[in-house]
Amino acid sequence: MLYNSIKFTDTNEIIASENEIETIPASDMSIVNFYITDNDLNISHNAVEVISTAGLFEFTINGISISGPEKIIETGPNTGKFYMKLELPSTINGIPLDQDDTVVIKYLDASDDIGEQRVLIKSFTLTKTFAKVETSGGGSRIGHEFTFRIYEPDANRDSKNEDKIPLSSFEFRGEGGIRTTLANLKFNANSSSLIETGPNTSTFEVKIKIPRQLDGKTIHIGDKYEIRYIDRSTPSGTDEKIIFKGRIG
Repeated sequence: MLYNSIKFTDTNEIIASENEIETIPASDMSIVNFYITDNDLNISHNAVEVISTAGLFEFTINGISISGPEKIIETGPNTGKFYMKLELPSTINGIPLDQDDTVVIKYLDASDDIGEQRVLIKSFTLTKTFAKVETSGGGSRIGHEFTFRIYEPDANRDSKNEDKIPLSSFEFRGEGGIRTTLANLKFNANSSSLIETGPNTSTFEVKIKIPRQLDGKTIHIGDKYEIRYIDRSTPSGTDEKIIFKGRIG
């Protein structure tokens, strides 16, 4: 089998001819979403293709083979871009999965645009594939403005313009049964959405304040709180989430 030259882009995608493998950060240590672009698989131009992965893909973690999904699904009629959700095992040889473990995806392309066989390889550590949430400023103090930030390439759909994630995608949970979203006006957000910090950065920000009261319930110094990101944008149709945990200072 021939191994053609592979080019790495600034976005860490693998491109060889018209084919590529692109990983999309997941929200926990159990799933990696990724796409493969190969127009050779796009046979029916008026329908969404569902292709068996048998003989097409190999998956390893730290060099150890793992099972992958049985099918890949085209993202739309005639796109030539296929989605796959790789569910990771909790352990490898009895050892729990670690955030620095290396995952390798191999795509065994039977025929490229000049009729030759080749292999596309995507290698990455788990620390680089999962969405991250962080804050800066006075995030633990009531009434003090702080920046809430998320790194989420799955929401970066337009590489030339800033994208947005609505505040309603973020759930705030506090002690005493407080349940609301960052769209609640009490947070005094400077925007109705988290706005990408620039074209194609995949980092989104908003400035908010934690209020003294939410929905008639008082927030106290020392209270724990969580901000949960609910990602409903994956092609698989499953909800994924990440959780930021804090304490009121």
